[in-house]
Amino acid sequence: MQSDIVKNRSHMCAEISKSSCNEEVKLMGWVQKRRDLGGLIFIDLRDRTGIVQLAIDPESSSFQVAESIRSEYVIEAHGVVRERPEGQVNSSMKTGEIEILVNELKILNKSLTPPFYIEDDVSAEESLKLKHRYLDLRRPRAQNAIIQRHKIAKATRDFLDSNGFIEVETPVLTKSTPEGARDYLVPSRIHNGSFYALPQSPQLFKQLLMISGFDRYFQIV
Repeated sequence: MQSDIVKNRSHMCAEISKSSCNEEVKLMGWVQKRRDLGGLIFIDLRDRTGIVQLAIDPESSSFQVAESIRSEYVIEAHGVVRERPEGQVNSSMKTGEIEILVNELKILNKSLTPPFYIEDDVSAEESLKLKHRYLDLRRPRAQNAIIQRHKIAKATRDFLDSNGFIEVETPVLTKSTPEGARDYLVPSRIHNGSFYALPQSPQLFKQLLMISGFDRYFQIV
């Protein structure tokens, strides 16, 4: 079931363009960066589609909230899409021609200071990134790799399905059958002293499917 947050969001961050100017939008995401220019606060809001800039005017009722926001806070922003002033267009951003003039801002969740910056090419130790994997996976490069893998797997599935193939998931772990190669064992939590192993004879599953009548099948792992 979709959460209320997903249902109530009007756009993803990078879905907004110049064609949306003067539209009211409701966005939710993580704070990539906050810049306080004295009379104006800018917030780069991030989700898995990209980044969009929020602008909070000092006369806005949300200005005090914006002053308390830090990196990786999760926020909700209501506002109007407007074209950026001439000379402030950021060509390196997909949404670099527009910004959101915020009229309502809400903090959904606060965050401690992250142990490393949530950006590509971060110079953090690999062990630190693995320890905080949930933060590492917020980086655009990591997310894009997962999204790209999804698209490739979907295209493969669509092609095979259109050609009469059936996707069948065969066991990844099975009874150990030592055949000369080293077994990779996983202990059973239910049967003390027993282990599962990576299949050394996956052709057995192929033969089982073939003689059962599944002449065209595939598995993506």
